[in-house]
Amino acid sequence: MSSERSTLITARPPGLVDVLDRILDKGLVIAGDIKVSLANVELLTLQIRLLVCSIDKAEQIGLNWWRYDTNLTTRAERAEAENLELRERLTELELEISRLAAATREPEDVVISRRVVRKTKPKRRTP
Repeated sequence: MSSERSTLITARPPGLVDVLDRILDKGLVIAGDIKVSLANVELLTLQIRLLVCSIDKAEQIGLNWWRYDTNLTTRAERAEAENLELRERLTELELEISRLAAATREPEDVVISRRVVRKTKPKRRTP
């Protein structure tokens, strides 16, 4: 019975783990184009390219974009620190601009008092 059992075990279809292992080892490419046309006028074209493989296999074929992606590497920390520094500098510059603009204008209370004076001038009476 043991030989029958081993024959049954080896004859079974591959499981999900076996399929995933083969896909990651060899790689899987899915490619397709979708075109939307109206009255023989092409309105939209989508080109879909999908590659599923392991990191080792991707590096063998020359793909390594994740090494330079700032969202996936430690360089993201440096970029975030630089962004924070630039935001602080921008805030300083905006404050300096508002200070310079305020220095070139008349003080606000003078402008308000002029407006009030203009509004409260007595009207001329005709005899």
